Amino acid sequence: MDRSSHSRSRRFAPVVAIAAAAALTLAGCSSSSGGKKSEESADGASAGKATTPRMTIALVTHQSQGDTFWDIVRKGATAAAAKDNVKLVYSADPSAAKQAGLIQNAIDQKVDGIAVTLAKPDALKDVIGKAKAAGIPVVGLNSGVSEWQKLGLMEFFGQDETVAGEALGKRLNEAGAKSAVCVVQEQGNIGLTQRCDGVDKTFDGKLQTLNVNGTDMPSVTSTITAKLSDKSIDYVVTLGAPFALAAVQSVSDAGSKAKIATFDLNKDLTGAISKGTIEFAVDQQPYLQGYLAIDSLWLYKNNGNYMGGGEQPVLTGPAFVDKTNVDKVAEFASKGTR
Repeated sequence: MDRSSHSRSRRFAPVVAIAAAAALTLAGCSSSSGGKKSEESADGASAGKATTPRMTIALVTHQSQGDTFWDIVRKGATAAAAKDNVKLVYSADPSAAKQAGLIQNAIDQKVDGIAVTLAKPDALKDVIGKAKAAGIPVVGLNSGVSEWQKLGLMEFFGQDETVAGEALGKRLNEAGAKSAVCVVQEQGNIGLTQRCDGVDKTFDGKLQTLNVNGTDMPSVTSTITAKLSDKSIDYVVTLGAPFALAAVQSVSDAGSKAKIATFDLNKDLTGAISKGTIEFAVDQQPYLQGYLAIDSLWLYKNNGNYMGGGEQPVLTGPAFVDKTNVDKVAEFASKGTR
């Protein structure tokens, strides 16, 4: 039974996922981007291993080189693969056309399932259709919560970026912010656009959008610094942990009094929250996204299961991390899993 061909409503409600416990002591894995791919090793994972037949799953993302967010996604995916007796093949490219080519490669290799991010969904529509025609189940994660049903994906794991943005906008109001800038590191990425739009919807002050080249961190820092010559800006909102850390330097270089809030975490960012150089972060739990995407395909193949009933997304966020709870989260961030 393939529910991916059923028509679905665009309206959806949050679904809470309850996943089997997985070991967090994983072998480290380096980033792969620019069209490269790698087979993930299960060495070092100590969770119980399934006795079901070996299957191969391709995880294809829009990762840019150096973006540590995806290391966390991959650790979750690797843990699920180790538990489920899955050969995990990871590949990534920020170019939508090249990402589509990587999905085609997975189809040609006759993988048993594909997990894919939908940062630029229109460019992936045709190749996802080819995967479905080949009988390969496809699930989405991270980007594309508003588009996964249109493309006929079986399930989706991530946060509603608009809702996350709206929550951050309300938090800015509570902080007394009057003028903020939303820093976008990748133009055309639907999830990033939705984040800024969500902030703009609920923020009572003035919000500006600043596009930066997310693949060139010195340029990111200098561009934000130049923007902060506008001394009326009292908050910088970034859309990823590395860019928040760059903004800390920008604020210093500009002699600005602006505060910083961000989406997403890593171990360095939790340290910055503890120090007070960053006010708070919106956590979407990337480890959980990677874990559930792989585990869902194993469950579908071996037991015909659909998380969310095949109709609702499984939401992994948003949640706020600030000084009140950062110490607990930092324990896991230090392991590279938050």
